[in-house]
Amino acid sequence: MAVDVVCGLLGPRVRGLILTTCFFAVLSASGGKMKIVEEPNTYGINNPFLAQAVRLQPRVQPAPISGPPHLHRLAGKCFSLIESSYKYEFCPFHNITQHEQTFRWNAYSGILGIWQEWEIENNTFVGMWMKEGDSCGNKNRQTKVLLTCGAAHRLATVSEPNTCIYSLSFETPLVCHPHALLVYPTLEEKLQRQWDKAEQLLYDELITHQGYRKLLRSIFEEVGYLVAERETLSSQPPAQQPLASCSEERRKLAAEVQELRALLNQHNITVREQSGPAASEP
Repeated sequence: MAVDVVCGLLGPRVRGLILTTCFFAVLSASGGKMKIVEEPNTYGINNPFLAQAVRLQPRVQPAPISGPPHLHRLAGKCFSLIESSYKYEFCPFHNITQHEQTFRWNAYSGILGIWQEWEIENNTFVGMWMKEGDSCGNKNRQTKVLLTCGAAHRLATVSEPNTCIYSLSFETPLVCHPHALLVYPTLEEKLQRQWDKAEQLLYDELITHQGYRKLLRSIFEEVGYLVAERETLSSQPPAQQPLASCSEERRKLAAEVQELRALLNQHNITVREQSGPAASEP
């Protein structure tokens, strides 16, 4: 009887949480056999201690670890930040997740991005791209992680400059050296020679800046710093393409011809130039 009175005086929320305890206490008082329940009753609440990985289902697998070797030691570690009732967890070379800090039964937990590739500008690793996160309307969430110098490994700031596109700042002493994020030193000798050739072709005006960037991208894709682009063919018939598109294609072809000539010269293959005007067709 005393147990029934105690259970009745408790509030509705507490009664729901310890309902199992009261039930087995009554059985014990009445001489029944008591059963030990190992798992807590979490029905109707969001248990913040429940492993989030159980609920989150990634769309794709993370890309292989790449980039500056001294940053590889961050793999397997995670860093968190609580901001505006949300907990953000950044796991370098793995993913970034967001968890709403509330006891509502339907609190949000989701993946803001999975490790995919680097962002490279001016021979420098400027950021890590976490893409293919949870769906957000007709697109997937993605996050750009900026690496900045700091006294300790720390997730500093998180923002959402555009809908479902997040920006994260991660501080670490591993990038404080002026050359810590340079791309060229991380490449093997073979790829460094390819980069040197591209620089020479650009200097000799044998390729355009667009062709130069294309050559560099092929190097970065080969080493795994960038994800290979998927080329799609236009479904529009050639006769219906605008004049501007034709001019662009002509310019691309001219740049490719220059690249081919440069490669022939590197292999000591002479190219016979046409000296006079082309003969007119009958």
